[in-house]
Amino acid sequence: MKRRDFITGTSISAAALALSGCHRAEETAEDGTVSINKAKKVTLKLATSWPAHFPIMGTGVDSFAKRCFELSGGSLEIKVYPKNILVPALQVFDATSAAQIDAFHSGVYYWKGKNPAFSIFGGMPLGLTSEEMITWMKFGGGYALWREMYGKFNLYPLIGGTTGPQMGGWFKKEIRSLADLKGLKMRIPGLGGEVMKKLGVNPVLLPAGEIYTSLERGTIDATEWVGPALDSMMGFAKAAPYYYTGWHEPGSILEITFNKTRWEKLSAEHQAIITAASEEMTSNMLQEFRYKNAKALQVLPLNVQIKAFPKDMMDAAKIALREVLEDESQKSSDFKRVLKSYEAFVKLNKPWDDISTRNFLEIRS
Repeated sequence: MKRRDFITGTSISAAALALSGCHRAEETAEDGTVSINKAKKVTLKLATSWPAHFPIMGTGVDSFAKRCFELSGGSLEIKVYPKNILVPALQVFDATSAAQIDAFHSGVYYWKGKNPAFSIFGGMPLGLTSEEMITWMKFGGGYALWREMYGKFNLYPLIGGTTGPQMGGWFKKEIRSLADLKGLKMRIPGLGGEVMKKLGVNPVLLPAGEIYTSLERGTIDATEWVGPALDSMMGFAKAAPYYYTGWHEPGSILEITFNKTRWEKLSAEHQAIITAASEEMTSNMLQEFRYKNAKALQVLPLNVQIKAFPKDMMDAAKIALREVLEDESQKSSDFKRVLKSYEAFVKLNKPWDDISTRNFLEIRS
């Protein structure tokens, strides 16, 4: 791992900002008594791509909604609906865009078909870690581009969590060389899926609830998901014992995205509260993933074999990634613009990262 947990000071200062805006107008009557006018009650419907109370990601959204209620003094209620209650898991983007619901929580990489540039906002294979991604988004121009491009779909996005470094996936057979990937059907989204496609894999996009059954029945031969904590809960080890270290999602970004028209009608106070609560959720989620992945790693089933992908595969993946980025840049001016911003931050960040974090981790190890 290249990073410590994302500094919680960001969420604390953001929460303080929201609290400072949580005032209520005061009125003084002729008898000297003071009354407080409470903000108008607002209720929003938010759908997720996860099952009800799904660990870390789902429960993170539950906590987010609770914090919005607390910080607003009860004037802002966000009702969370798990997948398939109001909207199917992978239709939350369209439903929010069309104002059928007010907001959604999901993974940015799912919407690559809407605009290939969106996949960069979700995270880059062999790229930035969670802390680095958030830094680029907030200070390097990523947020402005993301909101501009989502705005075309009448959406207003916020970072809604991050997973930290993910594992490379569960495979039914051992991958000894690049040739072993040929023809494999693998659940893998985003740019990672595009890279694997160039390596001979048939990438498949599946929501969480369908992955294990597809793996068990042989509909797919491999799957990536997140890390030991959630992967163990999903039971993947029963169907695929080879567990590979990660490269394709070093810092995946999740989103909590609102219908833009609905967002703009919210009071400045409620917007500030939502923003603060989303930053708190992002920080908490990253820390919870780190802690629970570390614990789960210690109790993986005995049949699990942790492996690193062979060198010839990773060498080919680096070449394939560059080809994917060049191909997408030629096809999409949006992708080219976002990639330019992303790579500018990488260039800025790398020298400092090399002499600070990388150097320290090498010394510590």
